[in-house]
Amino acid sequence: MVFDNPVRSYLIVAGVVLLVLILKRVISRYFAGLIYQLVNVIFKDVDKRSFADLVAKPLGLFLLILVSIIALHNLNFPGYWDVEVYKYSTKEIIHTAGTIVLIVSFIWLLLRMIDFIALILEKKADQTPSQSDNQLIIFFKDFFKVVLGVIGILMILKAGFGFNISSLITGLSIATAAIALALRESLENLIASFIIFFDKPFTAGDLVHVQQVTGTVEKIGLRSTRIRTDQKTFVSVPNKQMVDSILDNLSLRTQRKAEIRLEIGLSTSADNLNKIIEAIKGKLNHLQIEESAVFLTDIKTNSFLITIDFFTAPIAFNDFQRLKQQKNLEILKLMEELKIELAGASNEIKISGKLEQ
Repeated sequence: MVFDNPVRSYLIVAGVVLLVLILKRVISRYFAGLIYQLVNVIFKDVDKRSFADLVAKPLGLFLLILVSIIALHNLNFPGYWDVEVYKYSTKEIIHTAGTIVLIVSFIWLLLRMIDFIALILEKKADQTPSQSDNQLIIFFKDFFKVVLGVIGILMILKAGFGFNISSLITGLSIATAAIALALRESLENLIASFIIFFDKPFTAGDLVHVQQVTGTVEKIGLRSTRIRTDQKTFVSVPNKQMVDSILDNLSLRTQRKAEIRLEIGLSTSADNLNKIIEAIKGKLNHLQIEESAVFLTDIKTNSFLITIDFFTAPIAFNDFQRLKQQKNLEILKLMEELKIELAGASNEIKISGKLEQ
């Protein structure tokens, strides 16, 4: 007898734990295969290797912990070890620690299952042209992980520490209301994230302008939306602002607009003004330009204002800039040919008066 248990019991427990430790990989792969058969009934064409890589390791650890706890439970706890530590006996402490480890390993297994299901759904979503499905999967994956984490904490409080969960929830109702009030903005952002996913004013990959921020949406989270700006910085905008603010989804525009304002000098004749307006209209007859307008819109005290607007299809930004540059250069060449100067290009200073003697 050693520590109130025969040596034979120790050998049996050690043998069982050692056997499971040696065969953990084989056993976990076997059970992963059984779970795979169930998953494959719901989701067709599932990659078995990806499933095994995600699930086998946490499943093997869970089985090892479960078998070890069951085997150790058959041993008698030595009476002289059972001392009180802060009103708790060492036996209760060890039992609580074992329960917590078992629950944590089980929750980890479930989290990996969620990752695998999300991986399957993402592969199916990649086959559709819309990116909203992919972002929705990421959102609900994070959401269910948070829910599973809360359930795990409640299981630990119930099974590990013996708390009465119903009484605990009832007792914390007032505190919950106070916390909800304190976290009002977080709850508003959470609700706004659901509005974004179901109303779909934008999706991941869209170019948006909101709250003086312009960039590409990279991720829509539970609290905020991550935007990669044109300066390549990474900005997090609260979802509430994404919903409540005026948001311009630049990816959904049907055309790009270019605006050119020419302030012509007052020395230019009306005939030359008409000539350059007609010449500019001719230059805007381009395959990429869908609509255009050129007008003398204002006569100022120091210039004539010619307004030039043209619209293209929603082409790439760099292509649009190159086209706009080309038209600017063509307009400058026309002005050189007609000898037309911009307002303020040449300044003459005249001094008039009489010399006093």
